[in-house]
Amino acid sequence: MSALGISSDILKTIGNTPLIKLNKITKDSPHQFFAKVEYFNPGGSIKDRIGLAMIEAAEKRGILKPGGTIVEATAGNTGMGLALAALVKGYKCIFVLPAKMSGEKRAMLRAYGSRVIITPNGVEPEDPMSHYSVAKRIAEQTENCLYTNQYHNADNFDVHYQVTGPELWNQAKGEIDVFVAGVGTGGTLSGVGKYLKEKNPNVKIICADPIGSILADLYNHGKVVDPPGAYKVEGVGEDMLPGNCHLKVYDGFEKINDHEAFTMTRRLVEEEALCVGPSSGLILVGAMKYAAKLTKPSKIVVVMPDSGKAYMSKAFNDQWMVENGFLNPEILKQAFNVEVAAAEELKKYK
Repeated sequence: MSALGISSDILKTIGNTPLIKLNKITKDSPHQFFAKVEYFNPGGSIKDRIGLAMIEAAEKRGILKPGGTIVEATAGNTGMGLALAALVKGYKCIFVLPAKMSGEKRAMLRAYGSRVIITPNGVEPEDPMSHYSVAKRIAEQTENCLYTNQYHNADNFDVHYQVTGPELWNQAKGEIDVFVAGVGTGGTLSGVGKYLKEKNPNVKIICADPIGSILADLYNHGKVVDPPGAYKVEGVGEDMLPGNCHLKVYDGFEKINDHEAFTMTRRLVEEEALCVGPSSGLILVGAMKYAAKLTKPSKIVVVMPDSGKAYMSKAFNDQWMVENGFLNPEILKQAFNVEVAAAEELKKYK
C-alpha cells in the first residue's frame, strides 16, 4: 500500500480485519468476547489469506507457471480466495464442491470465471466420487496444474502462524485468555493457536466442532467412536483428519448442533449487526459453552470466518429455516420483513 493509502491491486487488501467486541449477546456473561470478523477480506472470508499464500508459495517454488490451472476441493470459501488471486495473476481455476454448499457460493465462483463441479453429499473421503478424490483426479490429468490441497498444504498453516496470529495478538495487545475457532482444514486454529501458545502458554485453544464431525473423537479418544454424520453448517468439521489439524496444539473441543449454530447466526445479525455465516454462530456457541466452565473472568477471541451473504438462501431464508426445524413456523405468518409490491403496500397509507 502506498503512503496515500492506495492499494496497487485487490490482493493488497487481504488481512488486517477488525477485532470487534460483542456487547448484547454476551451481556450476561462475566467474560468479554471479541470477534475476529473475516468477511472484511475482499473475497468475503478468512480463506482469502490462504488462497493467496498457497499460490504465491507455489510460484516461488516454480510449481505454478504462467497460464496454469488451479484445482481445489473446497466448501466454497477457499475457492473464492484462490479465484480472487488467480484472476489478478492470470490463472484458470477448477473447484470441486459437495452438493450441500450454498448456491450463492457456487454462483460467486462462476462469476469469478471458475469452473465448478459438484459431487454427492455423504460419501467417504476415499470414495472416487468424494470432492477430495474428484479434485485430485482432475489435477492429475490437467497439464500445468497446481492442486493446492488446502487440507494438507503446510502453506495454509504457515500463513496463519506467521501472519494471522501476530495480527490478532497485536490487535488484542496480548490480552487473550481463550481462542476459539472451528476446523475445516485446521489451518486457522492450529496456526494461530501455535503462535498464541508461544506468546503465552496459558492461552487456551478451543475447537468448536459440529455434531457429525469426527475430530472431537480423535482428540478425546484417539479414534473414531461415532461415525461421521450429516449436518447443515458449511466449512467446519471433518470426516477425516486434515494434515493441518494439529490436535496437540488444542486444549479442548465443544460440540454444537445445527439448531444452536443457525439460531445464533440469526442472533448475531439481529443483536450485534454482524451478518456472518453459520460457522460463526457455531463458533460463538462453542466459545460460550467453554466460557461457562471458567472460574474467573476471561477475554475470549472467536473467529467469524465468513459473510452471511453467502447463505441468504439458507440461514437468512425463513422458509428454509422453518423447513429444517430451526425456526417456529409461526414466524412465516407474522414476518414483517417480507417483500411486498409497492402498490399493495401503499394501500396502508393515505
